[in-house]
Amino acid sequence: MSARMLDGRALSKEIRAGLFERSLRIRNKGVVPGLAVILVGNDPASKVYVRNKSKACDECGVMSKIFSFPGTVSEYELMELIAELNVSNEIDGILVQLPLPGHVNVRNIIGCISVNKDVDGFHLYNVGGLVVGGTIFPPCTPYGVQLLLEAAKIEVASKNVVIVGASNIVGKPMALMLLQKGATVSICHIKTRDLSLYTRMADILIVAAGKPGLITADMVKNDVVVIDVGINKMSDGSITGDVDFDSVKHIASWITPVPGGVGPMTVTMLIENTIRSAELRMSINQL
Repeated sequence: MSARMLDGRALSKEIRAGLFERSLRIRNKGVVPGLAVILVGNDPASKVYVRNKSKACDECGVMSKIFSFPGTVSEYELMELIAELNVSNEIDGILVQLPLPGHVNVRNIIGCISVNKDVDGFHLYNVGGLVVGGTIFPPCTPYGVQLLLEAAKIEVASKNVVIVGASNIVGKPMALMLLQKGATVSICHIKTRDLSLYTRMADILIVAAGKPGLITADMVKNDVVVIDVGINKMSDGSITGDVDFDSVKHIASWITPVPGGVGPMTVTMLIENTIRSAELRMSINQL
């Protein structure tokens, strides 16, 4: 029997309908939610991601502005723009599309974004808030995964969760969010020995390693819930995840497809955070 699909496209469509209503309510009170996206260089994947985010903004009633720079842009120029956006009354969220060129220090760039406009959830304040449960904007991909699990009524408390991938964007914040929900969490990474020893213990397996087909059927137990965060472009132009979907789907109880699983949820949570920021701006304006 094949696993049931955790359909990110369908859930995103449902959430975005509600986001449009929230956007409309604050627009009627004179506040237009605004997102600024900073794009550096000519990376084709980055351009696609930015285009998808802009389209999602239009769908949800959010104004978006894209600031494009050549790959030679200086760190100072980027920080100067961010400083202007930090004080702009038109912008509620600031997103810097990663990756950035090697000469630009990502930590410096993210660190100068106002915590009140850090809708990607990468600022040290928001990441630190995950530890104590006081973050303003949760990181978008882990937030999307959490809502996928909640929508399917998949219990997290007391479950063994294994995360493959220890990035600051997905793995580490995902672990912190699930710890808050009462899960027992293990994080695996490139130096983990005998990866399958860990993955076979997982009740919920979240994979964000950036390696196509890393997780195979012999590495998971029956009825595991599999969340595949990987998005890998193959030589034939197709998109695949980090999980061998065709084999694992016959063992798992739930699984996310790639594409159509976590990806749409990431973009939707970005819009959610931006509208939340606009709502906060409106409440401050009314004081």
